[in-house]
Amino acid sequence: MNAPVLPPILNDNPDLDRWVAFPAPGKVTASTGRVELGQGVLTAMTQVAADELDVATTRVTVRSGDTLKAPNEGYTAGSMSIQAGAVAMRQALADVRALFLDQAATVLGCTPAELTVRDGAIMRNGKPTGQDYWTLAGAVNLAVKATGTGKRKAIADFTSIGHDLARVDLPGKIFGDAAFIHDMKPDGMLHARVVRQPNRGAKISTIDEAAIKRAAKGDVELVRNGDFLAIIGENESAVEFANAAAIDRVAWTDVEQPTPLQQEATWLLQQPIIDKTYGSPEPTDPQGRERFEATFTRGFVAHASLSPSCGLAIFQDGHLTVWTHCQGVYPLSGALAKGLDLDIAAITVHHVQGSGCYGHNGADDAAADAAIIALQKPGVPIRVRWRREEEFVFEPKSTAMIVKVRALLDADGKPSDWTQEIWSPTHNKRPGSGGSLLGAIALPNSMPEPPPADVPEANGGGATRNGDPLYAIPSKRMIHHLVTDTPIRTSSLRGLGATANIFAMEGCIDELAERAGQDPVAYRLSIMTDPRARAVIERTATMANWKPDAPGGEGRGRGFGFARYKNKAAYMACVVDLEVEEEIRVHRVWSAIDGGLIVSPDGALNQIEGGIIQAISWVTKEQVRFDNDAPSGSVSFDWDTYPVLKFSEVPEIEMELLNTKDEVPLGVGEVAGGPIAGAIGNAVYHALGARIRDLPLTRERIMATLLGN
Repeated sequence: MNAPVLPPILNDNPDLDRWVAFPAPGKVTASTGRVELGQGVLTAMTQVAADELDVATTRVTVRSGDTLKAPNEGYTAGSMSIQAGAVAMRQALADVRALFLDQAATVLGCTPAELTVRDGAIMRNGKPTGQDYWTLAGAVNLAVKATGTGKRKAIADFTSIGHDLARVDLPGKIFGDAAFIHDMKPDGMLHARVVRQPNRGAKISTIDEAAIKRAAKGDVELVRNGDFLAIIGENESAVEFANAAAIDRVAWTDVEQPTPLQQEATWLLQQPIIDKTYGSPEPTDPQGRERFEATFTRGFVAHASLSPSCGLAIFQDGHLTVWTHCQGVYPLSGALAKGLDLDIAAITVHHVQGSGCYGHNGADDAAADAAIIALQKPGVPIRVRWRREEEFVFEPKSTAMIVKVRALLDADGKPSDWTQEIWSPTHNKRPGSGGSLLGAIALPNSMPEPPPADVPEANGGGATRNGDPLYAIPSKRMIHHLVTDTPIRTSSLRGLGATANIFAMEGCIDELAERAGQDPVAYRLSIMTDPRARAVIERTATMANWKPDAPGGEGRGRGFGFARYKNKAAYMACVVDLEVEEEIRVHRVWSAIDGGLIVSPDGALNQIEGGIIQAISWVTKEQVRFDNDAPSGSVSFDWDTYPVLKFSEVPEIEMELLNTKDEVPLGVGEVAGGPIAGAIGNAVYHALGARIRDLPLTRERIMATLLGN
């Protein structure tokens, strides 16, 4: 008989004492490598632990993101927390439960099959035995490897999974507890700000230290290591004043600033590229089939985190301890070891909640800033908080993209061959997997820039994410032109390349439906064989009371969008109802989603609703803009210069979860971006009778379309 196959995350982290502990009578600590970014993962993991161990949720505390005690699950990213992390936790705790039942059977002189668990108590034939997890904990050795032989709970036996649980992290945040990293104030802490190196290779030429200190209006100290320059002091206001003054009091050489030309995606076409093709070869003989072609673009997009990044560090007795709100404490630990030339065993990284961003913002860099300063000030806790302008200008951006679709059509107007050709820089410069920490590259003898690469296809791809249509097209391929040089750092933002790819794909599907004289929903169903995809398409159309041939062109429009995220996570279809005057106003959204097994329905719906709102903002407003006359080269440095969707612009949203009792969970956190982008693009066409293929769909682009320019 073959041994059980462990879930991949558990296979990489098989030590059971990394997953659970019983620290005190009646208490359970479950550990996860996934971290809370506002998505509700701590609540969901509480439910998973409670069900697999048969204890009340009130007994469970979840420890997350800790290189000392939590499992190494890499990054909290890719909608994988439940799809991969919760599956691993379930099996680990099922193994732990089995170990306790074995020990209880030994104590009671019976077989494990005679025993059950009720809220941590061991029951025999439905009656208490006087034994529980806590009386047995001393005799059960959890310093063993997972075997996968523990039987996971059946769906029918769940009492917490699939039900709503009040968010465990919200009370402290709502009632003002020190819940965030920004609230940490260890004794003896010094505040710090970094005088940011404009770009890799820029060198400090002069520092007017006297002027900087005068501007501080308090005691501050300048700390320098190569081209890394920081200002520290006990009074945060003094440090802030000095930092603001230093922008004009520190001169740099070898400065390279982005230009307005580079903010547009078309700039990518003139850059060096590395080519890779996925899928079948392109047909050499189209055999007279009708050809369709269209090109779509998206500009650079910021994370626009609600608060700037923050990091704390202390270097004491040769050991560096870091507190961060980044998405991967283990990768950050490895990157710090390489960038600062330390033994990784001499580094501990703890996650503390901060302002979420769903991607790679400045959190890792702020932590590295604190670490670099701490190494020069042993024994002193160092707190670095970025300024709002610093966050916008220096955090990694989601890259601009160009997506060109070519299709050959059969006699019925359906695509028989599909090419999705993508020009895009990398979506992956996270520390530890393809990028360097911002502060570390300013140090003497800094590590060279890693060679350009993107997220592997096995992990869903970066630029190519969702570039492969789920539709039943006989022959298809993706061509990725990896642009190797960019004016700014680019990295992960929620959905990565999926938003641009689905925007292009769903726009083309609507155009092909129109060519074929078919309703867009009926056309999609005619080329879709996946039954779960068909179900969300049909259900969404019913929810929205979709009517074929609904009149458009009067400034009011409806559009349809669909995708399965990464073609292996959740399915989502949506209908958008909007109005176009000089700007786009989305009035209502309907959506059906199939996320498989849903641990926390309310949490899943919150995630999807947030994704819908964020996608509306991306599509209608957001683009980073450059100006070589600006001090930083960027004119997108605050909420005025980088507008996002307002609360007053949030539409009415109706959602429905399908197939929630499936055994396999599918990630829902990033499912919304692409379908919403596609639906808005299609609705704008329905409203105007003209298609806009460049994101964002701004007032300028709308007016140009209306005026026929």
